[in-house]
Amino acid sequence: MTVRHHTHAIRLSTFTGAGLAAALSLAGCGLEPAGSFVPAAAPGSIQAIDGLPASAAITITSKNYTEALILGKMAVLAAKVAGFQVTDMSNVPGSVAVRELMLNGDVDFVWDYTGTGWLAYLGNEAGIPGERPQYEAVRDADLKNGITWLEPAKLNNTYAFAVRASAVPELNGITKLSEIKDLPLSERSFCVESEFNSRQDGFKPMLEEYNLTLGSADGVNRSNVKILDTGTIYAATARGACNFGEVYSTDGRIVALDLVVLEDDRAFFPAYNVAPVVRSETLKKYPQLQQIFAQISSKLTNSQQQTLNSRVDVDGEEPAFVAFDWMQAEGLITAPVK
Repeated sequence: MTVRHHTHAIRLSTFTGAGLAAALSLAGCGLEPAGSFVPAAAPGSIQAIDGLPASAAITITSKNYTEALILGKMAVLAAKVAGFQVTDMSNVPGSVAVRELMLNGDVDFVWDYTGTGWLAYLGNEAGIPGERPQYEAVRDADLKNGITWLEPAKLNNTYAFAVRASAVPELNGITKLSEIKDLPLSERSFCVESEFNSRQDGFKPMLEEYNLTLGSADGVNRSNVKILDTGTIYAATARGACNFGEVYSTDGRIVALDLVVLEDDRAFFPAYNVAPVVRSETLKKYPQLQQIFAQISSKLTNSQQQTLNSRVDVDGEEPAFVAFDWMQAEGLITAPVK
């Protein structure tokens, strides 16, 4: 399985030196890295752009975790169907590297996350409450860097807590984080990773937001909190080692292990809505890109992406084929006539 992706500000991997030089070299000479394959596709609701020059070209990148790879392949398929010559620079290790490629003009497009833009790229210390205000803030602030954030999707890949579906009836039919305080003390059990447990915007502040105090007699017993490695939390939650496991809201293992994500009804966690991000210069040259990518982003949701991520992480399918199947099913593209 693919390890959880690192969209959050303090979790960025770095891609510098020889690795970044190689990526820039590929982009500069028009070559494509291994893994750039996508199936042949024909127009659906995404149509070839009338009057687009045969020389029209766009370079698309993605980060190197499952969700980003799937979204990146969607973008490649869409741009090819629209008539662009596409250089596929998918699978770049880390948000820092992707950002550098965008700022340097070596790539034109990436799917990225509003929280990542605001916290990691623009250096703010805290997110802005609300998905729309967070998007508008990063959109407006990044224009000065020559980067345009197009309309975001409903897909919001942020921190969340999940419970095994079979336990929901036993937990008073729980659906929201605010309902944890109504459970018996013994049922308020959690699995979290060490970083989240110690973050200033992590576990303890989250509990306090929901009127629970770690270590208090009427809050959450410290003995009911298990500190686990990132990759083991999903399975531990599924087998009942704890009732509530810290997860990412679009992880494919949520579907595979029959977990249910609780609603963050006080909006504690920062918004990480995915959005099409384009170099402003490229968008000015090809304004049709906005309408093309809007057709995709308008259909992206957490539950849909959980299913797609699961097909890769659990079932072992290739991101390019998962992207193609979904886009075809949604009518965005069609299979070419043989």
